[in-house]
Amino acid sequence: MMEFLLAHELGTLRWLHIIAMVYWLGGEWGVFQTSFNVVNPQVSLDERKRHLETAYRIDILARTGIILLLPLGLHMGYLWGVQPYGGIWLTAMWIAFIPWFLLCWSAFYFRETDRGIKLTKMDEKIRWVVIPLLMISAVSSLLGYGPFNAGTMQKWYSIKIFLYGGTLIIGLHLRYVMREWTVMFRRLVTEPENKAEIEAVLDRSIRITRREAYFYWIIIMSIAFLCATKPL
Repeated sequence: MMEFLLAHELGTLRWLHIIAMVYWLGGEWGVFQTSFNVVNPQVSLDERKRHLETAYRIDILARTGIILLLPLGLHMGYLWGVQPYGGIWLTAMWIAFIPWFLLCWSAFYFRETDRGIKLTKMDEKIRWVVIPLLMISAVSSLLGYGPFNAGTMQKWYSIKIFLYGGTLIIGLHLRYVMREWTVMFRRLVTEPENKAEIEAVLDRSIRITRREAYFYWIIIMSIAFLCATKPL
């Protein structure tokens, strides 16, 4: 089996890339739908907490998919000839991905605890580094300065990298919101006298993120289109 996968390296990576995209897009839709009951003050607190738990369980697959797309995309980019760094560089990239993956799942495992919040913040700090690196590299490549190849019919890759960086920005804000929900639900239990204030915070956050979600899906579908058609 392993020999078959290695012999069909690009096909295997493309297969994994499709799976990651499916879980990313589908997971975000699941969290979006669940959020209606999470912030609904007409629903009991226990029921809302159950919906929040469901949102976390759906969201971890979307989070896994979005970070897995980075090493998969860079690896396939090398095989397509639009990303010039292979060999040891690719190996180092996959090794660097492993602790990020473990951090993401650790934050999920310890969700709704102080440790989980701390791990989530560490994950967010990684994105503060990754996002500008990707977007600056994409713009630099489109201007002809590298690091990616952006010649005739190669620009799609840099555009895709730039858009991916944009989705990480939106995703980062959505992570802030879910972390805020955890804190607000604690306060609903410990500060019942401040219920109106807390509910206002939850209502404001969901109104903003729902608008973001539609834009988020459009970008995700645009990334998939660029990868599938390679039009530029």
